[in-house]
Amino acid sequence: MNEILIKGARIVDPANHIDRTGDILIRDGKFAPLSEQSENAQIINAEGLTAVPGLVDLHVHLRDPGQTYKEDIITGCKSAAAGGVTSLLAMPNTIPAVDTAETVEYILDKAKNADAHVYVVGAITKALKSEEPTDIEALRKAGISALSDDGCPVKNTVFMVEAMKKAAELNIPVTAHCEDPYLAGGKINEGEISEKLGVKGMPAAAEDAGTAREISLAQAYHVPIHICHVSTATSYNMIRDAKKQGVKVTAETGPHYIMLTQDELLKKDADYRMNPPLRTEKDRQAMIKGLLDGTIDAIATDHAPHSPEDKSDFVNAPNGAIGMETSFAASYTVLVKSGLMTISQLIEKMSVNPSKILHINAGSLSVGTPADMMLFDPNEEWTVDPEKLHGKSKNTPFKNLTLTSRVKMTICGGKIVYGEELLADR
Repeated sequence: MNEILIKGARIVDPANHIDRTGDILIRDGKFAPLSEQSENAQIINAEGLTAVPGLVDLHVHLRDPGQTYKEDIITGCKSAAAGGVTSLLAMPNTIPAVDTAETVEYILDKAKNADAHVYVVGAITKALKSEEPTDIEALRKAGISALSDDGCPVKNTVFMVEAMKKAAELNIPVTAHCEDPYLAGGKINEGEISEKLGVKGMPAAAEDAGTAREISLAQAYHVPIHICHVSTATSYNMIRDAKKQGVKVTAETGPHYIMLTQDELLKKDADYRMNPPLRTEKDRQAMIKGLLDGTIDAIATDHAPHSPEDKSDFVNAPNGAIGMETSFAASYTVLVKSGLMTISQLIEKMSVNPSKILHINAGSLSVGTPADMMLFDPNEEWTVDPEKLHGKSKNTPFKNLTLTSRVKMTICGGKIVYGEELLADR
């Protein structure tokens, strides 16, 4: 019998309206009643630490299969564990794309030995080309948990509608990369900084047009849609208004959109280039407002690993930045340390709500549920050193920033997957 007793932690479990100091018992991979504690429990002294449900990241690129020099399922999940992420949603833009049952089965099989629960997104169209729909029923049977052509907006609106209808039948979400491909194509946010650098800009309207389409489809066909990586004030306003009208829309934004702006691009460093791009201070404030007023349901990383060689050319490098190891600390620094949000409210955005969107049994410390949790020090300050991060790629936009709060231990399925040194230290 495998048993862990965590003693003296501040326990924050918003799903059960709990915020108190106490103990947590884990037995055989699940949370158990304290009354069942035996003498054989492995004891963790958690005084001064906060215990919360493991984080659920709705937007992760593991690069496996096809680009495992950037990341793979095992290393990606090590990075997740170091950031307190115990469940993640793996996007389909691998090589080949996740458009067959065989690719789904490959990912799920390899993930059996990983340090986080991996949920797979199936492609809406074959090879993400918007030319031919995939067999969604077969993908679901193989084990997908969501649908998306992430990174490649579904150009054929009929295919998008059919996917949204089928996903509703199967009780899985469609996650939408909102972008008008004909307006997009630039490298950074279109505006003052792009003009100053002489780099082709990507207008906010490209994202906003895509957001408007997906909301319209959800409203017209009475089916849910989840909007990925919201970054503009206009998209925030549209999602807010749609929710007021009863449209079944949920949304996420990323830690980089609430902490950083397009001013970072003046460094001419491709680690600050992602899609959607870093926007203006007005947009950053809108993302924070959206999290506070409930318009934006979740914080997700869009963890996108690239090698140093890939990122060496500022203009021609691929878009994307890693984020799982820094997501909690960055979000905590912006939202909780500042007093804008409580830790309980942050865990709703990073664990409870993502679990609901994905329809998975996570996001709480309830007895009988899988023992996925994180212990963190709310007061520890640390400076992000890319070389000390756990994934293969180091392209973080938070490098050299000092963040507040640090993950000290992550437990996934009752197994300590990060921070075993805490046992010896205490």
